[in-house]
Amino acid sequence: MKAYEIASYDGLDSVLPVDLPKPIILPGQVLVHMRAASMNYRDLMVAHGTYPLDKTKPVIPLSDGVGEVIEVGDGVVDFKRGDRVMGTFFHHWEDGELTSEEQILSRGGGIDGVLAEYVAFHDFELVHVPDYLTNEEASTLPCAAVTAWQGLVNIGQIKAGDTVLTLGTGGVSLFALQIAKMHGARVIITSSSDEKLKLAKNLGADDGINYVTCPNWESAVLDLTNGRGVDHVVELGGAGTLQKSLQAIRLGGKIAVIGGLSSVKDHTPVARQILFRLAKVTGILVASRQTLREMNKAFECNKLKPVIDKVFSFDHALDAYRHMKSGEHFGKIVIRY
Repeated sequence: MKAYEIASYDGLDSVLPVDLPKPIILPGQVLVHMRAASMNYRDLMVAHGTYPLDKTKPVIPLSDGVGEVIEVGDGVVDFKRGDRVMGTFFHHWEDGELTSEEQILSRGGGIDGVLAEYVAFHDFELVHVPDYLTNEEASTLPCAAVTAWQGLVNIGQIKAGDTVLTLGTGGVSLFALQIAKMHGARVIITSSSDEKLKLAKNLGADDGINYVTCPNWESAVLDLTNGRGVDHVVELGGAGTLQKSLQAIRLGGKIAVIGGLSSVKDHTPVARQILFRLAKVTGILVASRQTLREMNKAFECNKLKPVIDKVFSFDHALDAYRHMKSGEHFGKIVIRY
């Protein structure tokens, strides 16, 4: 079968097309003919060897994909041939808190991912695809969407009338925007592009701030909230953004930290701000299978449509990587098989 592998973690040149044997399933497993996959920034980090949890090699990349069940192993009762399914980000995080043993078993890094024609999944790491979504749309949900849901809904306990600040216009940020509006919240979004801010407003954002022309965007957030600050921040972990996010929240506000914070060199001022803002800062590392199922039900009830920037063919998967690296995308980047 056709697939891609990362063998050396030397950047995009290490993402290579390969021919591999078609998987043979075991009892309790399901063989899925993959139809679409979506990219996350983490996939770039894996290729460059900078994602701290994933050092397995060689490894098939990408964590998020959708396909059709073509073979069912002994003991599988919840899935049958012809079902459309999506895999979970972590191999076996059913519910509750994530354990260190589960944490290292993430697809596309810790274990093989989905950038292959066929993937063998255990039945406990699959979820049915909502009928109203295309394969391409559904492929965007297992990481970015459920991460935003975990940060705002499960951890943040968002409610109608809250104000949410989300940074940037990548996959997680746009899902955060859509989820916040689903819950009746006000949304402020940032970007380096006025055109992307316009697109975000068309998607439902109430206010947009260009952080290039307005580098002190935390002050602009305070102005927009009459000095009170926002209730929630979806923090992507860019250079110096955590300190600014802490200045932008209300007293007792919540920050969901999605990205890495390697650019924060001195944590003392950050710690002081957390203390005096009574801030609730939580690291978000995707979510469980049960949370993915719950989110999918909510999305189906609201007919929420993921924002897809561009779709690439399987043979041009490296172009999808390059597009992700360019930072020009608005929403999700998808690979169609």
